[in-house]
Parts: sequence; C-alpha cells; structure tokens
Amino acid sequence: MSAYETYFSTVPFLAMIVSAVAVPLIVAFGRKPNLREAVTLIAAVIKFILVLTLLPDALAGRAAEWVLFEIAEGIDFSLRADPFGVFFALIASGLWILTSCYSIGYMRGHAEKKQTRYFASFALSLSATIGIAFSANLLTFIVFYELLTLATYPLVVHSESKKAIAAGRQYLAYALSAGLLMVAGMAWVYMATGTLEFTPGGILEEGMVSASGMKFLFILFLIGVGVKSGIMPLHSWLPNAMVAPTPVSALLHAVAVVKSGAFGIVRVVGFVFGPEVMATYGLNIILAVASGATIILASLIALQQTNLKRRLAYSTVGHLSYIALGASLLTTEGFIGGMMHISTHATMKITLFFCAGAIFVHTHKSDIRELDGIGRAMPWTLGAFTIGSLGLVGLPPVNGFISKWFLVSGSIEAQMWPLVVVLLLSGLLNAAYFFPIVYRAFFREGEKRADGRSVWEGVGEASPWMVVPLTLTGAMSVFFCFFPDIPFRFFTIATRVTQDIMGGGLPL
Repeated sequence: MSAYETYFSTVPFLAMIVSAVAVPLIVAFGRKPNLREAVTLIAAVIKFILVLTLLPDALAGRAAEWVLFEIAEGIDFSLRADPFGVFFALIASGLWILTSCYSIGYMRGHAEKKQTRYFASFALSLSATIGIAFSANLLTFIVFYELLTLATYPLVVHSESKKAIAAGRQYLAYALSAGLLMVAGMAWVYMATGTLEFTPGGILEEGMVSASGMKFLFILFLIGVGVKSGIMPLHSWLPNAMVAPTPVSALLHAVAVVKSGAFGIVRVVGFVFGPEVMATYGLNIILAVASGATIILASLIALQQTNLKRRLAYSTVGHLSYIALGASLLTTEGFIGGMMHISTHATMKITLFFCAGAIFVHTHKSDIRELDGIGRAMPWTLGAFTIGSLGLVGLPPVNGFISKWFLVSGSIEAQMWPLVVVLLLSGLLNAAYFFPIVYRAFFREGEKRADGRSVWEGVGEASPWMVVPLTLTGAMSVFFCFFPDIPFRFFTIATRVTQDIMGGGLPL
C-alpha cells in the first residue's frame, strides 16, 4: 500500500496517454507539416496542464491513483501520481513543449528526412516517460522503462547512417540487458516482501535477504537503472548516441531517457531499499564510489573532446551521477540536492544542447576549435550557452548553484569528505571544459576570408523557433536560482519527498 493518501483519478492515465493518442494524428498529417506540428504542440500543452492539475494534491501528500488491472495478489499494473512522480512529470512535460518548438526549427532548418517518424517517436517517448513518473510499483515502472527504450530507438537511428545504426544497436543491447536484470531483481523483491509497491523509506527490511544477497540485489538494480543514468562503465552508449539530431540529444540528456535513469536511482534507493537498509548493508558506499568515480572520470574525458555535442554528452554522464551521489549520502540535504539536480540540470543541459543545435544548423560547425568569434554573430545563443555553463560549474546566479550547495552540505552532514573533494574538483573540471568555449566565442577573433572579412560577417541568429526556446530555458535557469519554489514548488516537493523517505528510515 502507498504511504500517501490515495484517491481514484483518471488524470495520471490521461497525462500518460495523451501524447500516444496524438501519434495517429501526427502520422495522418505527415504530408501537412503545419498540422502535424500543431498536433504535437497541442498534445504537449494538454499533457503539461494535466500534470499541473495534480500538483496541489501532491503538495498536500495525496496521490491520484488508477489501477488499470490486477495481475496477481499484491501486483497491480497501476499509476500513482505521488509527489516525486509529479515532480519529475512536471519537468518532463514542461520541457517537452519547448523541445517541440525547437524541433520544428531544427528539423526544417536542417531539412531532415523522416520528420513524421521523428515527431511520432518523440510523442511515444513522452508517454513512456510520464508512465515512468507515475508508476505505482516496480512492475509498472519496468514496463514503461522498456517502452521508453523502444520508443527512443527510432530517434537514435534517425539518420539511418552506419554510425547511427551501430549506435542504436548498442543502445538497445545496453538498455534491454539492463531491463532483464531489473526483472530478476523485481522477482527477488517480490519473493522477499510479497509486494512491489513503491513506499517512502523502502519496502525491504533488514533480515529479509542475506547480507551478500542484499548487495547482489542492489547491484542488479544499480546496473538496471545505471545504464540509462550513464554510470561508468555502463555509459558508452550515451556519447555514441550523439549521432542523433540535436533535439533527440536534448531529449536523451535533459528530458526523458537519462533523467528516467536518475529518477530510477532515487526510486530504488528511497522507495525500494530505503535509507536504513542502504546504511545497514553498506549499499550507499557502493553507490557513492560508483557515482564519485563517474563524476571525475567523465569530466576528464570531456576535457579531451573537441566535438561540442560529445563534450556535452560526457558532461551529462558526470552530472547524472550528482543525483546518484546525493542519494548515496542518506542525509536530508543530500537527498534534496540530488532531487533538485534533476530539475536544475534539466534546464541547464537542455539549454546547452539547444545552443549546440542552433550553431550546427545555422553554421554547420560542430568542432569547438571552429567557434572563435561566433559569440558576436550569435549573441543570444552563446549568451544562453554561457548561462548553462556557469550553472553546471555550480556558480550563481544560475540554478545549478542551488543543487550543488545542498550536495556539498549533504556530504559534510554525512562526513563523507572524499565526496566533498569530488564535488569541488568536479566544479573546477567543469570550468576547464566549458569556459574555453565561452572564451573562444566572445574573446577570440574569427577566421578571415580571402577578402579579409570575418567568416561570421553576415551570420545572425538561427530561426526564432530555435532561439526563443534556448533563451527561455536559459532564463529559467537563472530564475530558478533566485526562486526555486516558484511557480512549480520544486524545492517544496523535494523537501517533502526527502522527509517522507527519511521518516521511513534514518531520523531527520
């Protein structure tokens, strides 16, 4: 049973299904791009509004629930919009609106083929993501988790080049294999507890499984959610998937896929194992070592990348482990910092990928060494890139400062001093691989043509369909630093969920 007061509502189901229902219309209007894209935008707005209606009850500790059908005793295929699920669904559905607008500018500006398949797959991906957010139990979670893999595969292989096909196969191999491990873990949990329901503070208790068995069970789940969240050495599919169009990269890195993995880590730690079991069996140390090593190694590899999207990809690998690190601390501020980084990283990283896409579509440049002086030609785009860079380093006035502050405080609270060093060193490494791009863009002269004029002369901003979304996400990143609780109450929800988790485990 849920720890929250539940009530029957079809809204979680409607929020999940609305974009899937739009798919036939998107396909039907394949030869009419304006109508096809209008359907995409309408579905995105409806989805966000439906999720938003669940916020007041989530803040009050009530969860809308709909049991689709019962599979066996104690196992339902059901949706429940608990506070943590609403938190994640708000981020995903809200950013889908902006990503849809951006996609229109990108796909038209780059004259991409298979645009109808692209928009249809995008819509299915968001249905799966909301299904993950609102899963009431492990079974429902795993079903939607695997559906997300299948829905995003056509997006990864969109160009149908040899590199894209190879990247898609690697993605499927990693993600589906991880899913099988989670199925095994789910069966083990059910045999030990008789339930699969997500419960704040966990459903496993000391003694239900032997010490060695508990460690092995945790590793099954860690690999299961670790593939999508990019924990090393399970990460290699992620940089290779950068052959996909940039809006897909934004989807993978900021909205759906990898955030579903990070969301899954918090679900597993806080709602399956629980803080008490994690601490008793030293499972948090396993997670802390894996996430800390990933943060540093990914940052070092990012330094060596000259392709802009690949540098951003390795940055994502590192920053996703901030969320895992926060969960591993088993402290109040650590959990808050990890959950807040789900939201702060989303706005910052989607801004950076939007910027990379605008640069590529408009100038056909993807190598960092070719970006000298571009900031003067595309000031809005590179200005937004600067904001995202500052935030990922952890500097105010960008929202990344908020989550990193809590993560450092949580590490000190847990007296895990090596992780404090990891976080501080990560900030320096982030500055080392982001700030040179900003410096090149604004403080170096661009190459000269044969006539002595700059290669950027006459080059302006990309399509407003692209520049407006990246400007908005950049502005949101600054706004949420000063007002992290307005208007969606992200900080309040993160605090509430943390209290629920810790109240069921370690004392606050």
